[in-house]
Amino acid sequence: MNQLTVPAHQRPYVDGQWRDGADAIAVTDLADGGVFTHVGAAGVEAAEDALAAAHRVKPALRDASIPQRYEWLNGVADGIADRREELAETIVREAGKPISSARGEVDSAVERFRRAAEEARQQKGEYREGTTAGHENWQAVVKPEPRGLALCITPYNYPLATTALQVAPALAAGNSVVLKPASKTPVTAAVLADVVADAGLPDGAFNFLPGDASEIGDYLAGDDRVNAIAMTGSSSAGKHVAKQAGLVELHMELGGNAPEIVFADADLADAAADAAAGSVKYAGQRCSAVSRVLAQDAVHDDLVARIDDELDSWTVGDLFDDDTDLGPVIDESQAEWVQELVDDAVENGADLVRGGEYEKQAEGVYVYEPTLLADVPHDARIIREEQFGPVAAVTRFDTEAKAVALANDTDLALDAAVFTSDYDRALRVADRVQAGAVRINGRPSHGLGDIPFGGRKSSGIGREGLDSSIDAFTTTKSIIL
Repeated sequence: MNQLTVPAHQRPYVDGQWRDGADAIAVTDLADGGVFTHVGAAGVEAAEDALAAAHRVKPALRDASIPQRYEWLNGVADGIADRREELAETIVREAGKPISSARGEVDSAVERFRRAAEEARQQKGEYREGTTAGHENWQAVVKPEPRGLALCITPYNYPLATTALQVAPALAAGNSVVLKPASKTPVTAAVLADVVADAGLPDGAFNFLPGDASEIGDYLAGDDRVNAIAMTGSSSAGKHVAKQAGLVELHMELGGNAPEIVFADADLADAAADAAAGSVKYAGQRCSAVSRVLAQDAVHDDLVARIDDELDSWTVGDLFDDDTDLGPVIDESQAEWVQELVDDAVENGADLVRGGEYEKQAEGVYVYEPTLLADVPHDARIIREEQFGPVAAVTRFDTEAKAVALANDTDLALDAAVFTSDYDRALRVADRVQAGAVRINGRPSHGLGDIPFGGRKSSGIGREGLDSSIDAFTTTKSIIL
């Protein structure tokens, strides 16, 4: 692709300069089909220059005052807010989100930068005295310091909100940033890079590298100048990055397979509404999506009927219509993956209540029908594997112990939900389910990041959230007086 066809600010941004890409990425228009735009792809040379610049600027960022960081972060927030409609339209087209959800994502990114600015003010350090024999007279200042260079690897499903949850805490803690966005949704990150470029940070403090992970991903992750890696993505991709990384801080939120456990004494109307929304919102392409519904035998059929009724209200339509609830999956391969899991469940005895197919609506646009499966056998793959599709898969259990065992019978342990009117049981089950977060009588949600979230097992390392992420991007130095 001739670089003249790539807009000036849709190219790699390295050391304070926009530069030509080694190639160009064609980004699919998930609203109208075809090609939305092209983005210049960074090669190894640009990756090397970005690492060198980000490494060089570490001392300047370490010495930057908290008020200065506060000003930078609020400047980025202001810039995002000023370009709200441009960013929302971009998210609609490259990520396939309905416009109402896209606007909400922009607003959450603004709030995350503002909150990160406030959290930066909490980096105050502490004074300590010796308390053990032989150290009675010791006095020390324990001061926070940035880790150095943060590599941020972001996903396609929340191309702005998740990026904000990585970049804002990294900058708040005084780190330089190299951002590698998902190749399917690099345009949103390009707009963010343009905003950051105008926020007054030193050259090299923020670098934007769109490109193929197979070409630059390992080069970035394996470089000794990288001090921390923040990543949101699949478990397999996270494990690959971890293998490439050296002795760095790994901060990873990976795949999910959240169970919604519904006991017979639950409010079934609430459980059904949350099962439907949790399963199909953004076509199920969320790490915190309800991936499987575990229903106690006595209410299985009633719950399935209620979920079916709830799904009637989820509208598939024009992504720029405020009334549209549901859009396409990211690409054909994702539609094929969801189909594979649904077919496996049905072949093994699950009842297909609705949906179960996808349709090509335009070039590059694939819409998977909101799908409901009932009586899914416990050995169906969809019970244990991440689907990332708009499928509510309902399976049965009889006892509390069986529910917990089934919920835990997977390598993924990010989120879970428990629906019951028995407070003691709710806390007991929440304590025993293996997950980074368990919500009681509500579907999983990560919110803005004021409550820490993250996975166990193959679902990640560490905890995300504004203050938690700042802590992850910070180390300490003890100065003994």
